[in-house]
Amino acid sequence: MSVPRIAILGLHLEVNAFSPPTTRRDFQQQSWAEGEAITTQARAPTSALPAEIPGFYARMDATGDWEPVPLILITAPPGGTMAPGIFPEFLEIIQAGLAAAGRIDGVYVASHGASRAAEEDDTDGAVLQLLRDLLGPDVPIVGTLDLHCNVSDRQVALADLLIAYRTNPHVDMRERAAEAADALRRILETGERPETHFIRLPLTPPTVTLLTAEDSPYAEAIRAGVLAREEDPNLLGVSVTGGFVYTDIAKCGLCVWASARPGHVGAAVDVAERLSNGIWQQREALARILTPIEDAVAAAVAAGTDPATPRLILADVADNPGGGGGGNTTALLAALHAAGAQGVVFGILVDPELAAAAHAAGQGARIEAVANATPGPFAETFAAPAQVRALSDGTGIGRRGTLAGRAFSIGPAALLELEGSGLLLAVGSLRRQLLDPAMLEILGVEVAAARTIVVKSRGHFRAGFDIYATPDRILEVDAPGLVSPVLSRFDFRGLPRPVYPLDAEAAWG
Repeated sequence: MSVPRIAILGLHLEVNAFSPPTTRRDFQQQSWAEGEAITTQARAPTSALPAEIPGFYARMDATGDWEPVPLILITAPPGGTMAPGIFPEFLEIIQAGLAAAGRIDGVYVASHGASRAAEEDDTDGAVLQLLRDLLGPDVPIVGTLDLHCNVSDRQVALADLLIAYRTNPHVDMRERAAEAADALRRILETGERPETHFIRLPLTPPTVTLLTAEDSPYAEAIRAGVLAREEDPNLLGVSVTGGFVYTDIAKCGLCVWASARPGHVGAAVDVAERLSNGIWQQREALARILTPIEDAVAAAVAAGTDPATPRLILADVADNPGGGGGGNTTALLAALHAAGAQGVVFGILVDPELAAAAHAAGQGARIEAVANATPGPFAETFAAPAQVRALSDGTGIGRRGTLAGRAFSIGPAALLELEGSGLLLAVGSLRRQLLDPAMLEILGVEVAAARTIVVKSRGHFRAGFDIYATPDRILEVDAPGLVSPVLSRFDFRGLPRPVYPLDAEAAWG
């Protein structure tokens, strides 16, 4: 056959319906790439594109001739529903690109899977529908999805194969993209289209319970799915996704699906049903007791007092920018400062005004550090005299975990030392979670010297900071925020109800 021409597109946005709307500027500040700019960035040594894009290109390049037909790839930090106009423009660019492209033999869709737009709840389903309308039923479409995706029946029906990550923290994006490349090659060579069995459970566990290195029913199901595929050559894929409950739409929920070669869908049914039953029967294990602020502060004080005490990490999970949090709540910061906990490094507080004030004053200056001068949801004003220890443009290259080898930016940034407590406060201008020590090191922080590290992150920090604290020395703190794992604190309006754990009467099977 002729050299395959593969269209490439994707939309990376994890929507938290309780957060402020996501604007076009949010995409432009992270990544808005069209046409050949995607190929250029995908083959560059470092890139701000999602890791699956260079992973897909590398695998396709290694397995034979092909011609990429890049259309559009946009990414933004997790945030609120896409503002009006963005998603229609995205679809129009896809349509125009395909109209100008000529022959298309296959499509790779690299999307997060938890987006939502003012015009459309099921954005991922709408993208696949457009592709089918334009390309017809015979062009294979393969996609990759984040473990926190929300999957609709329409997506499963329209795509040939959907492949979810297997790790949380997410460190296998390149591998799953390579799997997608191999799947496209196989379909094009054999003509065999996978058959899929899909299950959505009435289960929306808090995201802090979905770590894959832990001994949980969720992690066990992912491992069992991998094993099932290794043992049965007729299985082409098994995915278990936790969903993202804060998107608050009808397709939220933990999903299990399996795909098999034509004529072998029974194998897919068996494994999907078995894994779903295992998770549902153990659903009560998908719970987490958070650490009260006062207990977390006491632990930090103890860690700072006794050098023999192992280092501590406090995760401000409810204000995780990686889930739509503002990165600007100050309840934990204020409590640590008031207690005078020693050896504390706190990051990243998102406050462009405070970062600008530090830059204007200059390194070494003494300033009145005022965070949230204009208060917001859960973001109370905090003020303390401080010295500007370091300044940075906020750009760097990640070195561990999810960000390893990838370019990042937290915007103009500053390191402040609060008078009285000595707490080192890293302030950034862009809403980014602290998931890599390099994000502190660009400000001159010697992370290993800290006694307590405070991270505004839900779980991805575990792959970046695992060298600094053992799991038993990581405390998830029950502070306020837009991504609190305590789901009863939110006024959900779009979820299919009943759903566990919000509704005890939820039933399945």
